[in-house]
Parts: sequence; C-alpha cells; structure tokens
Amino acid sequence: MRVIVIGSGMGGASTAYHLALRGAEVVVVDADTPGGATDAGAGIVSPWTSTWDESGYSLAAAAGRYYPALAAELREAGHESSYEVVGGMVVSAVEEELAESCERLTTRAAAAPEAGTVTRLDPAQARELFPPLAPELAAVHLSGAGRVDGQVLRRALISAAIDRGVEFVTASAALEPGLRVRAGDELLTGDAVVLAAGAWSAQVAEALGVTVPVAPQRGQISHFDLPAADTAAWPVVLPRTSHYLLSFPGGRVVAGATRETGAGFDHRVTAAGQREVLDHALTVAPGLANAGLAETRVGFRPATPDTLPLLGQVAPGLYLATGFGPAGLTLAPYSGKLIADLALGEDVPADQLAACSPSRFT
Repeated sequence: MRVIVIGSGMGGASTAYHLALRGAEVVVVDADTPGGATDAGAGIVSPWTSTWDESGYSLAAAAGRYYPALAAELREAGHESSYEVVGGMVVSAVEEELAESCERLTTRAAAAPEAGTVTRLDPAQARELFPPLAPELAAVHLSGAGRVDGQVLRRALISAAIDRGVEFVTASAALEPGLRVRAGDELLTGDAVVLAAGAWSAQVAEALGVTVPVAPQRGQISHFDLPAADTAAWPVVLPRTSHYLLSFPGGRVVAGATRETGAGFDHRVTAAGQREVLDHALTVAPGLANAGLAETRVGFRPATPDTLPLLGQVAPGLYLATGFGPAGLTLAPYSGKLIADLALGEDVPADQLAACSPSRFT
C-alpha cells in the first residue's frame, strides 16, 4: 500500500513512521515553512494533570501511556527520543485549588499506574524540587509526568522512518481530486493520503473542496539560561493558567506560552507576547529574574473550534491527523499510530477517536 503523508510535524512524522513499521510505502511532503508548532513547543507529557473532560481525556491518557514504549522502541533502533520522566507539580497559593487538583490526580492515577504517585508538597518542599519557585506556592506533585524536546523527537521519528524506506519531499503540497497530491511541480498518487499539515491543513485541502476547521494560533515561548544550576531533574511546573515552566539539562528553563488567536501566520516575537511570557514566568518563579534570556520561539498551533484534534477519515482514502492545538507533543505521537492503523484497515479503539472525529463539524 502506498500512502502520501502531507506534513512532517509531530503528527505527520509519527504517522509516516508507524505506516513504515507496518510495511507501507510512504512518501512525506512538507514545505518546511517556519513556525511549525513541533519545533517551537516545550514538550510537557502529563495528560493526567490536564483539565480535559472525558471526551478528550481517553485519547490523552492512552497517549501518555504510549510514550515510554515509543521511546524504548526508537532507542532500540538507534534513535534517541529525549523523553524523560521528571515529575510535575501543579502549583498554587490557594488551598481550594490544590485540593481540587489533588482529588482529580488521585482519581486519575488510580486508573493509570504510569501517572505515578500523587503527593502534596508545602512551599519549602516545592522549592527544593524547583528552586526558582515563588515562596508562597505549594504544590501537588505527580511523579509520572514527563518532558520531551519536540525537535529531538521529531528528528528521531523522521530518521527511523527513513531507515525503513520512507521518502521525504520538500515542497508545497496541495490536494487534488483522485487522491493526488501536487508537490511543487510533481504529481504524486497513492492508495491513501494523510493530511497532517498542522496550522496549514485548511489551505492544503482547499483545492479539493474539503473543509478542515483548523486555524493558526500563535504561541511565543522563551528559553532561559541558568548556567550555574543543575536543571536536569527539575520537574515540570504547572500553574493554574495556560502558562508553564519546564527544564532541560544544561541550565535551560523554558517558559510559555501565549495563545494568540487571530494573529494569522505572523512569525514574529512581539513586545506584548514577550511581556506576557516574562510576566507569568517571573510571577511563578521570581528566581529566574537573573537568568539569561537565550531565545524566544514562535510556533503556530493548529487550533480547532472545540480544542480537540481532527483524527479520522473525511473521504474515501483521505484521513486527517491535525488540529492538536497546544497538546500536540502529548497527543500526536500516539495519534499518528492510530491514523496509520486506520489507513491500513486495522482496528482502532473507538472510544479514543470518537470525540475527535472530523464528522463532528459536518
């Protein structure tokens, strides 16, 4: 079976990899446009701390459960994923918020052993794990939360796919009738097409008359340098907002991110966006005030009207793997596996895809 995958972000790279694992002939087409969400994203893997209701949580929990297996599989093939379990902390100075988080996490962890153990931490204990934290913030700690470098994981999936014969074409793509894909001057055909073009998915499908309700949501995320600090084991920090902090080895702390709807594909670091990120980061972790500001990345999340992704078949032979919004690095690696299974006619868990069916918008 020959499958054309449009897009090589996390969703497209994972789909191509899993298709190749099952013996499919795969061609990936990507325009390599600046602003891909995967390369800009921070990489928190902690679906259990999310506020998703059951419609989205079933898929998210399965995605979190799949991460260790995928990382081990890639490592065995000689490709490092960067995925590590470092724990995570939901932080707040409000007792009611901490109690609600503790109750939710305890319930979820009871049904998901991979989530780890749930522990209440007072402010001093929280600062022992994440020293820059504000002194008034206590935490609920979840030991199974992880982090991943999106750029590293994407490269690992692409390299593993190439090892298995996947062809990558750098070109703008457009869908045409008859399951044809216009890749620059080349016309590609296959038995199936997977549209995984992220925030650009609607544009790619336009020529075919297929409506894909995805729009770009700009995210700005900043990286700090703390060269004297050993940040390798610092946990993910999750305030009760859409902003967050996480760390990587080598004194790197990442803070983000804005969620700018209506900004289009404006690939700039803006004064307002930078201020928002810094204000939130320094409120939660004033100890970062003297850190170096290494860089600020900009990415366009593929956002849907209801925040859930678009996963499934939309026409004979045409599948969507897009619309992951701010949860792409959590959901997309496992979702790529599901879409590969679906395209190859294999069984997929209905409860995990039901809420994400593209038909909900038609």
